[in-house]
Amino acid sequence: MTTPEAILPRHLAIIMDGNGRWARQRHLPRVAGHRVGARVVRRIVEECARRNIGYLTVFAFSSENWRRPPDEVSLLMELFLRALRDEETRLLENGIRLSVIGDRSALPARLQAAIAQVEAATAHCQGLHLTVATNYGGRWDIVQAARSVAAAAVAGELDPADLDEDSFAARLALGRAPAVDLLIRTGGELRISNFLLWQLAYAELYFTDTLWPDFDAAALDQALAWFAGRERRFGRTGEQLLLGGAGA
Repeated sequence: MTTPEAILPRHLAIIMDGNGRWARQRHLPRVAGHRVGARVVRRIVEECARRNIGYLTVFAFSSENWRRPPDEVSLLMELFLRALRDEETRLLENGIRLSVIGDRSALPARLQAAIAQVEAATAHCQGLHLTVATNYGGRWDIVQAARSVAAAAVAGELDPADLDEDSFAARLALGRAPAVDLLIRTGGELRISNFLLWQLAYAELYFTDTLWPDFDAAALDQALAWFAGRERRFGRTGEQLLLGGAGA
């Protein structure tokens, strides 16, 4: 099953949930679920690139995830570091640009350096723009944008009267990306967990019980087909859409 390109989301976001439960169901340590989940990320990135989706943003590690057991946090950081080192060549071969959003200051120095390396190496790529949210929270994102606005106003670089939604959004971590069209959350939870609060304002929200390690191309296509069947009105009526008034 494939979805016509004309009705694919331009920007897809994914909350990748369920690694720990997947491992527990198999009487495996949580680390096993995270390792399988990391491999699934690679496959889904490739599937999105193959379907000509322009932007993919995945929630890898939230600002709240520091509350997890220290050994699990260390493992997640090591998995991310290893993935950056292993996947740089593959990203370049497929024309995929990588960006990482979130507060990097708390990340291990080696990880910060690896992120900067791969971002620089793939900055020229013109295919899928892959963004990984790490130590990220939607509230943090809005606050850091507000601080940027305040600093510009104090410096005399910005008249607050000129601030509008577009100029504020440009200061968010995903300032260069279009708004999210479709959010997929795996694992059966029905919440957005402080992810992309501003960017999800008009997104379609797709929740599935499938645990992230089991999410595959068929599951992705099912979500995309669901999206294609949605009537996206953006405040308009269904009658207006029929008369050609669609658009954000």
